[in-house]
Amino acid sequence: MSVLPAPPEPISADPPGSTCRAFLTQSWLDLAFLHWAVDPTDVSQLLPTGTVPDTLDGATYVGLVPFRMHRVGWFRLPGVPYLGTFPETNIRLYTVDAQGRRGVVFRSLDASRLIPVAIARTVFQLPYLWSRMTIHRSRDTITYTSARRWPGPRGAYSRITVRPGERIHQPTELEHFLTARWGMHNYAFGRTAYLPNTHPRWPLHRAELIECDEDLTLAAGLPRSLGAPVSVLYSPGVAVRFGRPNASAGACADRRVQEPGDVPPSASKR
Repeated sequence: MSVLPAPPEPISADPPGSTCRAFLTQSWLDLAFLHWAVDPTDVSQLLPTGTVPDTLDGATYVGLVPFRMHRVGWFRLPGVPYLGTFPETNIRLYTVDAQGRRGVVFRSLDASRLIPVAIARTVFQLPYLWSRMTIHRSRDTITYTSARRWPGPRGAYSRITVRPGERIHQPTELEHFLTARWGMHNYAFGRTAYLPNTHPRWPLHRAELIECDEDLTLAAGLPRSLGAPVSVLYSPGVAVRFGRPNASAGACADRRVQEPGDVPPSASKR
């Protein structure tokens, strides 16, 4: 593992700049954040060229994040109501590159719409997988289910139930580290690209984990026994803007980033 030529950028609840002329917009709604602490050596071989595990106090993390993708849109076009809205569950790792940019790497992204899965796999070479998925709200709990269809391993599954609790008004450094990630590293077409994003501060809530039955982490190449997660959070969601790959965030005064109040209400089931 080589020494990074630049120190990692500060851990910040706010994006380093605005995403001007965003080429991709979407909202992430009804998110559950489950995280496990792991030794960086356990995941270093799973990361793309040019990145190393991002750490906090010597540990890096594995994230399992089920949520509802809402109205994915391209350039200035409005978000697509059906094909652009679907449940998704991702397994992600935490990275930093030679420029000090902190990001995430997705080991898998299960989604319930076949066409977006095929486009993401072909155009961006992202590890999207077609799965049968639901998000169901019952009184004070939310249950996320997923069963993989294609390309496999067929049958890889998750069933997560959380009970959202009180709003977190002052998140810890770890909670910012796990949620406030302002880019994605992805190896595609022979090189590692960095895709920046911006969004408002996460509205985070404590969450009680009622059920966690899954083998998505195992299917993603992670250690078999992760034990109980060290962090369980919930968020009603944020609106997100993506810049072009490898672009740096810059000032943009004439575009408003949507606030959490702009996010549409939750759906009881998808």
